[in-house]
Amino acid sequence: MRKATRLTHDDDQYFEHHGAIVPPIYQNSLFAFENWDAIDQAFDEPAEAVIYTRGTNPTVKLVEEKLAQLAGGEKARLFASGMAAISAAVMYCISAGGHIVSGQQIYGPANSFMNDYLVEKCKVSITYVDNSVASFEQAIQEHTQLIYLESPGSLKFPIQDIKAICAIAQKRGIKTIIDNTWATPYFQRPLEMGVDLEVHSCSKYLGGHSDIVSGVIIGQKADLDQIQLREQAWFGAKKAPFEAWLLLRSLRTLPIRMKQHQATGMRVAQYLKEHPSVQKVYYPGLSDFPDHALAKEQMSGFSSLLSFELATTDLEKIKAFVNSLSYFKLGVSWGGYESLVYAPVISYLKEQTPEQFAAMGIAAGLIRISLGLEDVQDLIEDLDKALALVIN
Repeated sequence: MRKATRLTHDDDQYFEHHGAIVPPIYQNSLFAFENWDAIDQAFDEPAEAVIYTRGTNPTVKLVEEKLAQLAGGEKARLFASGMAAISAAVMYCISAGGHIVSGQQIYGPANSFMNDYLVEKCKVSITYVDNSVASFEQAIQEHTQLIYLESPGSLKFPIQDIKAICAIAQKRGIKTIIDNTWATPYFQRPLEMGVDLEVHSCSKYLGGHSDIVSGVIIGQKADLDQIQLREQAWFGAKKAPFEAWLLLRSLRTLPIRMKQHQATGMRVAQYLKEHPSVQKVYYPGLSDFPDHALAKEQMSGFSSLLSFELATTDLEKIKAFVNSLSYFKLGVSWGGYESLVYAPVISYLKEQTPEQFAAMGIAAGLIRISLGLEDVQDLIEDLDKALALVIN
C-alpha cells in the first residue's frame, strides 16, 4: 500500500465502529475491565494494553500506527508537544555525565534544553559541530552516548549526511536522534538510513492547520516501549485524544499539502533568488544550494520553509518590510495552511546588538518565511510590494 492510500484508509477498523468512516474520539481517562483476570492480563502488557489514557488510548494509538507506517518505524508515540518528544527521546538516550554530539543549527528550545538544563542538572557535556561527517566523527569521546541530528537544520537549513553519520554511530554503539520536522516522513525517511529515533513537531506540516500542539517519536518497538513506560509516563507528556483525532484528520491530506508546499516553495525561492533586494536565499530545493545534491539523495521532495537575507542591515527597513506584508502573518511557528514571516533578529534585539547577532553567523536582515496554501502569485506580489521598501 502506497503512502497516500495508507494515510487515507484505516484498514479493517471501520467496522469496529459501526462502519463509521471517521473514527470516534475516545475521550476517556480510563477504561473498565470485565473481571479480575482481564485487568490482570492487561497489566502484563502495559505498553500495549488500553488501561489509562496516559499510557494508551485507542484514538491516539490509531494515529501512532499511521505515523509509524509512514516513517517506516515499528512504533510511534505521540506527545503533548514537539519539545516533549525531543526531551523524552534525549533523556532516554543519555545518563548523568554522558556526552552528546550535536549539529550547530538545531531548533532553539532543543538547544537550550541540552545546553542549559542537561548540562546543569545532569552534568552532561555537549560538543556542537558543523555538518560534515568528519566533524561528527572527530567530536566523539569515550563517554559519547548520543548524536543529535537535524537535517535540514534550522534557520539556514544545512544538510547532514544521515547514512554516513549513523554508520559511525552504530560502530561505536551510540544512539542517534534526528529532528525530521522540515521534510516530514513523506519526503524523508531517516529510519531507513540508520537513525534510531525520529522526532517531529506535529504542530507543523503533519498537523498543517495551526490548531494543535503535538510531537512524536518514531523508531523500534523496543526503544519506544521503554520510552512509553519511563520518560513519557513519568513526565506525563501524554497526547490528548481530541488533538490526536485532529492530527488524524490532517494526515489524510498530507500528501496533497506537501506537494503544494513544495511547488510554492520552489516558485518563491526562485523569485527571491532573482530579486535585487535579496542578498541570499537558503532553500535546499535550489540547485545552487550548497548541499543540494545530498538533499536530493536523501529526500524525495522539499517543503516550503525557507529563509533569505535582505540586502540591508538597516533595522528600520527590515521592520518596514515585515510590517508591510499582508498575506504573511507575523508569527513564530510554520507548516500550516497560512503563510508566516519571522525575523530572528526580533528575538535578540533586547539582549544583543546587531553586531553581536552577526557574530553568531546570522545577518540582521535574515528573514524566515513559511509558505502556506494561498495562491503563489498572491504571495509573490505581497513579497514584491514589501521588498520594494528595502531598496527605496
